[in-house]
Amino acid sequence: EVQLVESGGGLVQPGGSLRLSCAASGFGFSSYGMSWVRQLPGKGLERVSDINSRGSITTYADSVKGRFTISRDNAKNSLYLQMNSLKPEDTAVYYCQTPFGRRGQGTQVTVSS
Repeated sequence: EVQLVESGGGLVQPGGSLRLSCAASGFGFSSYGMSWVRQLPGKGLERVSDINSRGSITTYADSVKGRFTISRDNAKNSLYLQMNSLKPEDTAVYYCQTPFGRRGQGTQVTVSS
């Protein structure tokens, strides 16, 4: 059974940083590209960042480019999102997502002073 468990969210002041983690199990994690998506309050899902299976190719939404960094550790079946220079508009529930659309329970990120 595919399981994705996100962690690392919390309340942070504008300009602060957080590192999100996603622990994956139940599928061949190292064989698949992965994504981080987020659900902003009252809005639909927004794709934040993608990474290929080997971690050599990454893409970012324009809204986070230069501030967020996606990475993965295939030996640990884990996906990460380093978020720097956080803004109030980054407030959302963040999910890691498989290419098949499976997501975990999400982790809440709130950016507020």
